[in-house]
Amino acid sequence: MNVRLFLPLLATSVLLSACGTVSGPQSGGMKGGNTQSSAPPPATPTPGKDGPPNWSVDIASIQDAVPRSEPRSKYGNPAVYSVLGKSYRVQASGNGHVERGLASWYGTKFHGRRTSSGEPYDLYGMTAAHKTLPLPTYVEVTNIKNGRKIIVKVNDRGPFHEDRIIDLSYAAAQKLGINSTAMVEIRAIDPDAPPSVQVAGNSETATETAPATPTQMYLQVGAFTNRGNAEQLRARLQETAAGNIKISESKNKGSTIYRVRIGPLASAEDADQMAARLGGAGVRNSQVVID
Repeated sequence: MNVRLFLPLLATSVLLSACGTVSGPQSGGMKGGNTQSSAPPPATPTPGKDGPPNWSVDIASIQDAVPRSEPRSKYGNPAVYSVLGKSYRVQASGNGHVERGLASWYGTKFHGRRTSSGEPYDLYGMTAAHKTLPLPTYVEVTNIKNGRKIIVKVNDRGPFHEDRIIDLSYAAAQKLGINSTAMVEIRAIDPDAPPSVQVAGNSETATETAPATPTQMYLQVGAFTNRGNAEQLRARLQETAAGNIKISESKNKGSTIYRVRIGPLASAEDADQMAARLGGAGVRNSQVVID
């Protein structure tokens, strides 16, 4: 479940405008939306709390989002925006975008609130929030642990938690078997591409299938072009008994990048606990990566 603080507004005039264009039960919002669900609205949640609806719903009957060509949303697509002191650059296109990392979800606290695109968030809709993909973008999301796949429409900004790459609607998370957080792979879909080359996915894919390629999870705490700097950070982490610390090397445009990572870690919860522990020691901006 998404445990981040609710952010009523983005610090850009473009996104501020979105908060005045669509009526809903509550003003403001930083989450996903879909106006197609026929499910009744959930009961008013406890202020400041997020969670699932207080009655059971046949999640299997909720269909995947259907990719289609749409113009960019009038709202939610500034070239650059800032949240909590960090700037994000919106991508020119989602085509070819592939990413792996942690997914979380959000529910009753945001139901009916306006999203960054201006659409009201529906916890039963097949939607999601992403920091930089254009709004809207359709993506296939795969739960790496169990192999389940779904298709969602990205129509919101977030999650603004360092180690999350996507926030799913409650329904989307349930269809993937996600109760808290989980490692996922997201692949953008090009609706204009021939059907034979589009990413496959429909409501039938959200069943138990063969797990995706086995991976290992790490918490990356730094990346350097100078190995000496990476070694210094590793020595600092060893003083805090942070765990198994390694330096991995990779090439990027002819340069060698030295990445300091902790792990492998057994679960997303372990990654969260490690990130919190490092934050208390003054080591911030860590992120979950998988190999």
